[in-house]
Amino acid sequence: LTFYPNMYVVLVAPSGKARKGTAMGPALKMLEEINVKLAAEAITREALIRTLAESADSTPCDDGTLDNHCSLTVWSPELTVFLGHQNFQLMSDLTDWYDCRSSWTYRTKNQGTDIIKGVWVNLLGATTPDLIRSALPMDAIGGGLTSRMIFVYEPRRGKIVPTPFLSNEDKALRVQLMNDLADIRMMKGLFKVTKEFVELWIDWYTAQEDNPPFKDNRFDGYIERRPNHVMKLAMICSAARTDSMVISDQDLNRAIMILTETEKKMPFTFSGMGRSNASDVVASIMSEIASRGEAGIPLKELMQLYYRDADGVLMDKILSQLTAMGFATRAARTDGIHIIHNADCQLKVDQK
Repeated sequence: LTFYPNMYVVLVAPSGKARKGTAMGPALKMLEEINVKLAAEAITREALIRTLAESADSTPCDDGTLDNHCSLTVWSPELTVFLGHQNFQLMSDLTDWYDCRSSWTYRTKNQGTDIIKGVWVNLLGATTPDLIRSALPMDAIGGGLTSRMIFVYEPRRGKIVPTPFLSNEDKALRVQLMNDLADIRMMKGLFKVTKEFVELWIDWYTAQEDNPPFKDNRFDGYIERRPNHVMKLAMICSAARTDSMVISDQDLNRAIMILTETEKKMPFTFSGMGRSNASDVVASIMSEIASRGEAGIPLKELMQLYYRDADGVLMDKILSQLTAMGFATRAARTDGIHIIHNADCQLKVDQK
């Protein structure tokens, strides 16, 4: 099999909670400084294809031949603006491009056929769970484009930084990083692997088949592609460590660690997405109950919080479902009924 170290990475967090755009800002400046070709943040499908075709370049190979390629990076702090509302055709194109096809054909009604050689597309985007629910069709979740994306979810920012200025040490580190990125951009050719890499890959690949990181049918396609994601990450880790273009067991271990850590919160990306009309309300109520811990939340307060979304009948149905699942219990106390989260329940939700 042939693997290419291009990736689709999407930062996900509730609106205004984790500063997704702030995190992406420095990356944009770095990409611009090393002259990486970028797509416009809001663009039509036709313009995107034209931009990809116009990014054609060639790289000399060791055997004297030229490697022709069309390399483009999509940098989108508002990914759903870039994708558009349920834009099936653009999502299909991105799905095709993910595997770096040697040739991709685009046929137009009036302007004939365009053949793009050496497709190479990277994507770094950001969005919120709410926008994912509104922009992506339910049928697109679990397979196709979303199975090719690594969703990095955070419910809140890690810390408050009132004075976001770079220290002298930070500035020196940035210079070193820019030099490394420039060197990485010049790397070409095939990666090789060490014997230790192969041994670790066989052990990990075999073990992960029967031990998925989580059980969620919305991620079935992603889990099938998990080895592909790990291999791409291992190549990137190797390039970040050395210019030898040799992937070691050290690089594979680091790739597995990065992806495993990311997967701990990945299921929250699609919180509230389901066939039920009340799935988003159920997810929100579960999050609220879980946030109260052993103390629980008075049923009266829960009703007051969600009276706009769930009347008494719907709330009773939701709580009955959560009780049957073992997620929560109803407890009678002197001040009324309380809903208490069962901490031993295997179904995990985001803690507010």
